Amino acid sequence: MKREIEIFVNSAYDGMIAVNEEGIITIFNKAAEKISKIPAKEALDRPVIEVIASTRLPHILKTGKSELNRRQPMGDVEIITNRMPVLDENGRIVGAIAVFRDITDVVTLAEEITDLKEIRGMLEAIFDATQDAISVVDREGYGVMINPAYTRITGFTEQDVIGKECTVDLMEGESVHLKVIKTGKPVKNARLSVGVNRKEVIVDAAPIIVGGKLAGSVAVIHDLSEIKALSSELDQAKRIIRNLEAKYTFDDIKGSDMNITSAIEKAKLAASTPATVIIRGESGTGKELIAHAIHNGSPRMNSQFIRVNCAAIAENLMESELFGYEGGAFTGALKGGKTGYFEMAHGGTVFLDEIAEITLSAQAKLLRVLQEREIVRVGGTKAIPVDVRIITATNADLENLVQRGLFRKDLYYRLNVLPIHMPPLREHMGDIDELARFMIKKFNQDYGRHVFEISDKVLEVLKKYHWPGNIREFENYIGRAMINVKLGEKVLEKHHLPPILLGDKGESEGMVDLSRLLGADHRFELTLHEMLAEAEKQYLEMVLKNNGFNRSKTAGALGISLRSLYYKIEKHGL
Repeated sequence: MKREIEIFVNSAYDGMIAVNEEGIITIFNKAAEKISKIPAKEALDRPVIEVIASTRLPHILKTGKSELNRRQPMGDVEIITNRMPVLDENGRIVGAIAVFRDITDVVTLAEEITDLKEIRGMLEAIFDATQDAISVVDREGYGVMINPAYTRITGFTEQDVIGKECTVDLMEGESVHLKVIKTGKPVKNARLSVGVNRKEVIVDAAPIIVGGKLAGSVAVIHDLSEIKALSSELDQAKRIIRNLEAKYTFDDIKGSDMNITSAIEKAKLAASTPATVIIRGESGTGKELIAHAIHNGSPRMNSQFIRVNCAAIAENLMESELFGYEGGAFTGALKGGKTGYFEMAHGGTVFLDEIAEITLSAQAKLLRVLQEREIVRVGGTKAIPVDVRIITATNADLENLVQRGLFRKDLYYRLNVLPIHMPPLREHMGDIDELARFMIKKFNQDYGRHVFEISDKVLEVLKKYHWPGNIREFENYIGRAMINVKLGEKVLEKHHLPPILLGDKGESEGMVDLSRLLGADHRFELTLHEMLAEAEKQYLEMVLKNNGFNRSKTAGALGISLRSLYYKIEKHGL
């Protein structure tokens, strides 16, 4: 068995060095000999620090933490290495191992290239072995070659890039390829934003010289977004209501149908004025996207954007969250008081989502903000001036709420200065193709897929469904379909689609089968009220399950407030 392990280790392409708990080398395979230029007989049974000066295996023994995809010099070559602790069955550290490979050829590729066709095969092999994205352009700056990691990081496929200008994937910053082509010199550590999700990356680029002449440029892209995303999520998790900068612009709103372009043009007009905006439309139509875009297109774009989900705030906390409170204003209040969202947004924009859910007392204070441009904290008497632009959104029938006395008429008129209607997806179905392709690019990036085409049968199915959940439901559905795509598949086919549209009997998964609900031998003894209650319960269960039991998403899909959803869950004992 020991002999078989030795043969396996020495047959590996990657270098392997293993040490015991004292840091003494126990494994030093042939690939390690080749890369380090140190014979195994001179390395084995010696402290690793004496053999490899730059080693970090002693650090792994000390901390027990792995280090993955680290670049470092080893003699006159550069390697990429993974280092991991070795644990016994009790979880005790009994050693450590490093697995590494020489990447000098990748780093110096652009300087040594003499024939693009000759090295294409080598490039493709190297591309598959690295987590960094690589792109190559010709002397005119048009895309020639990309690797799978490039698609994973940027969301762009070969069809999007090959033969296209090298700026096609660039969202922010100056193209390193164009710099290299213009100057003929390498560019290092350029910080850019790329891809449909605007990922932050660091890029190294170098010229390709063939026969003494510039033939193009090669770039290696390092993804920095993961750590930033984790940091951002941690920050957001500390807040009851998300408080964030507006991240979408009008360029992020897709669609060319007259119904959606009309809404976009009205929103652009709103961005250029200080008027109060109310965005109306069904759940999932993109109301928040429009609010972000209006802020980013306005003179306040460099100031704070505060998004408040009114439906997510408990009634007894509504006023203190929006307007703040003084110390000792109520039991449990912080000693020094608290700043409300309107004060936080001074100079910027407050986006009040689900505006129909705010209490009547909070409505009165909001009216004061609109009329007097000032707030009074809960428990306070001093008026505090605030300079904020207010954008609201709702899918509720505000006019009906006004008639029923649940929403102030004077506030309704103050909010309804510049109304924008976001059409449901069923009213701009001509945009299905464009939306699907945009979302596929996004999910290519999120899920590491490489899809660049949609079959006609898929488009036919997508256009037949009425999408009651609108863009949000459509995006969720495309995402589920992309999960079904296997690595290497490049076309989204009908068999990838989840069963919401393709039930075994041609039914929608979301429809209630009354025969199954009542039983085969039913005698129609239920009252209409009882029948509707049972149907509501079963549909709630299905939508909850479909949204991973996320109540906020479920409420959005159902087109009801979070408060109403909680009531129905309790009512049906779910």
